[in-house]
Amino acid sequence: MNSTDIQTLKEVLEAAAERFRDRPAFSFVGGQSLTFSEFAERVAGVQTLLRNQGIRPGDKVAIIGENMPNWGAAYFAVTTMGAIIVPILQEFHETAVHHIIRHSEAKAAFASRRFLHKVEEGNLPDLETLFVLDDFSIPGSEEPETTFGEAVAAAREQMNKWGEAARKLMDRGKPFEISPDDVAAILYTSGTTGHSKGVILTHRNIVSNALAGQSMVDIRDDDRMLSVLPMAHTYECTLGLVLPVLCGVAVYYLQKPPSPRTLLPAMAEIKPTFLLIVPLIIEKIYRNRIRPKLSGKGLVGSIMRLGAARKKLFQVAGRKLLDAFGGELRCMCIGGAALSPEVEEFLAEAGMPYAIGYGMTEAAPMLAGIGPGRQKLRSCGPPVPGVQLMLENPDPKTGEGEILAKGPNIMQGYYKAPKDTEDTFTEDGWLKTGDLGYFDQDGYCFIRGRIKNVIIGPSGENIYPEEVESVINACDYVLESLVFSRENQLFARVHLNYDALDEAFGVGKMIESKVREKVQSMLEDIRKRVNKKVSSFARVQRIMEQAEPFEKTPTQKIKRFLYLDKHDTER
Repeated sequence: MNSTDIQTLKEVLEAAAERFRDRPAFSFVGGQSLTFSEFAERVAGVQTLLRNQGIRPGDKVAIIGENMPNWGAAYFAVTTMGAIIVPILQEFHETAVHHIIRHSEAKAAFASRRFLHKVEEGNLPDLETLFVLDDFSIPGSEEPETTFGEAVAAAREQMNKWGEAARKLMDRGKPFEISPDDVAAILYTSGTTGHSKGVILTHRNIVSNALAGQSMVDIRDDDRMLSVLPMAHTYECTLGLVLPVLCGVAVYYLQKPPSPRTLLPAMAEIKPTFLLIVPLIIEKIYRNRIRPKLSGKGLVGSIMRLGAARKKLFQVAGRKLLDAFGGELRCMCIGGAALSPEVEEFLAEAGMPYAIGYGMTEAAPMLAGIGPGRQKLRSCGPPVPGVQLMLENPDPKTGEGEILAKGPNIMQGYYKAPKDTEDTFTEDGWLKTGDLGYFDQDGYCFIRGRIKNVIIGPSGENIYPEEVESVINACDYVLESLVFSRENQLFARVHLNYDALDEAFGVGKMIESKVREKVQSMLEDIRKRVNKKVSSFARVQRIMEQAEPFEKTPTQKIKRFLYLDKHDTER
């Protein structure tokens, strides 16, 4: 089957099992890999398990758990039998998990042992069956439960006893054909507004977006990918699960949460050629490991101010970063949030093979993007193949307007929310992204910020808090910030790098009053430096300390709504 003819997840899996039969597909780092044919067999076994429990086409099946091969097997089993998968992000609170299962009317759920309690302890009248997702038991548990593999094997054995006639009777005697416009998944967003909605994605939505990704970058069947983002997020699900199956890419999963201690050894072992990350990951690496070495006093700091020498230093740092990533990285895809301009400049000058993308869950997710070597700084690239982007009512002076989108990847709507769906589309069917942006003469898209975040200045100017935050975040000892307006003045909350502060100034040994004095002095210094770099109408009146990290979405965007209504006081 030609990849251009593939329109459903069932066709994606069938083509992979045929074309990449004996190639490695999914495994844990250091574990035995499933081949694509073995993965297809496991998917078929999970379907038997689901059918034995009464799951039929159109039924919803929830899934929550860490990244693992069985997560992908459950996803493809549900979607390729005509049922609907409901991925749930691990970070969701128990009450949110219960709401999603109830709202979606899920009849069954897969949960890893670590997150079983988030499902078991809820009042879920529609949920009839709960499957354990792991292939192992938790050491020391008093009551060992049936593992995923054991449950699948038992279901297949039972089916063999029943025979073909019983299977046909169970399926009501009618073979089920999957259409590209059948619903494949309902993904509940965890955006920055606090209002979670179920995004309805069809097979066509997901597969067309994976095909678009395939056409944007050179992906080969000998590529390797290390999975570090949650599979329940559409970014990782489409590009880190469906796309690898489509292209025959081997995917490896960590058995512990991603951190420098777990990531670096895994990178050294797997030597990934493709990597999907969010900006926060590469920004942390840059600020903690690279910038301190490049911005110090003395000879290196002086050289950093010279163009050619600066680029050479960046290239040396980039080479070391590539080596830390295993040395064979061909494409580092960055998406899910805005990338710091400072970090992007480093990546570009260092010669890192990075790709920038822009999208949203409602677009399955990619709307714009560009592969390595073709970026323009601060741009997310042109529309991806098959997608149309346009601006609604662009400002005649700035050329900025709300970005609208059309394409085969655009969602069907929000589940059980016709009013929200109506409000999100124009009368002629364009998706309103809620993002302000503009296009250059080459069709590259530049995002200015979220419409709901724009602050109107004292003389009617548009102030984009994200742009002021990028200037603040470029300051030494700043990890993250949030800019907001109060009484027609700009304020900012800043979370500092306390480990770096302690190392530089020994704040951990100071008395509390001296620590407060040092921090307040530093915040005032940051404010003055920032105000020299922004427009006069975007100057910050005061910067306050945010002692704890900001709460974020799974793609590491700050949940602004949690902080903008708080009454700030001096620390």
